[in-house]
Amino acid sequence: MRVLLIGANGYLGRYVADRLLADPAVQLTALGRGDDADVRFDLATGSPGALTRFLDAVHPGVVVNCAGATRGGARELTRHNTVAVATICESLRRSGCGARLVQLGCASEYGPSQPGSSTAEDAVPRPGGPYGVSKLAATELVLGSGLDAVVLRIFSPVGPGTPAGSPLGRLAEAMRRAMQSGDSELKLGGLGVQRDFVDVRDVARAVHAASLSAAQGVVNIGTGRAVRLREAASVLARVAGFGGALHELDSPPARLVIPGPGAGPDHPADRPPATYPYPDGCGTWQQADVRTARDRLGWRPRIGLEESLADIWMEAACRI
Repeated sequence: MRVLLIGANGYLGRYVADRLLADPAVQLTALGRGDDADVRFDLATGSPGALTRFLDAVHPGVVVNCAGATRGGARELTRHNTVAVATICESLRRSGCGARLVQLGCASEYGPSQPGSSTAEDAVPRPGGPYGVSKLAATELVLGSGLDAVVLRIFSPVGPGTPAGSPLGRLAEAMRRAMQSGDSELKLGGLGVQRDFVDVRDVARAVHAASLSAAQGVVNIGTGRAVRLREAASVLARVAGFGGALHELDSPPARLVIPGPGAGPDHPADRPPATYPYPDGCGTWQQADVRTARDRLGWRPRIGLEESLADIWMEAACRI
């Protein structure tokens, strides 16, 4: 099976590439903006015609799109998450390769949900920010393209490679600073948010399964269990060997508060805690209904949150 992977150098794309390369039946070609891509091409600015010519030359059986942006203004997010997918869909329609498209969507497309509920694929999307809007627009383009296509809506990916600026990445960095400075307590806020954390390596397994399946439409990829950020912080403290106390600050429920880089007993007033909005626009609760992934992809998550957090901590601990 010849697979064209777009976005192989991103957080998710690296693990998808590893998973596909581990399959001896897969012949992988990576397309991206970086120098290490097999083929350099910028989806946000490249023409559908140029990509069509490449598709006709390579003739992949599957195209996997892991590319996109998670940060930036509405115009930048639209360019990288929506316009880029429009280019892919138009190129596949023009091409004679007949490739199947596996598009990576995200749970931010759903927006906030009722606490205690599990969000299924038939839920009405109500994204709570420009990122979710740009990803939902991409999903609608894929579903309306007439292509053989599936959209995997990834919930909250965690594990090795987790960006340092993400909520769990910031928690790990705050804990590393506390241990490095010998602080006996760590003050955190906004830990009431609950998310469905799924390991990035399990996400890669889902992409592999979707590439081989005949599933179409939208498929949720999560664990089916929401975890409070407070619980994740406690697990992270345990795997890190942090023996101090975790004190929760009063803060709005959908915002994460961690100490600033210089905060500590020597600077109680000079550096107040830094406050960050939880970045996905999904409010206080999100949990996936994962029955479709089980039934149509034969996929279930395998890696527990403790292992994912241990890998996050190992990377944070090695950071200078």
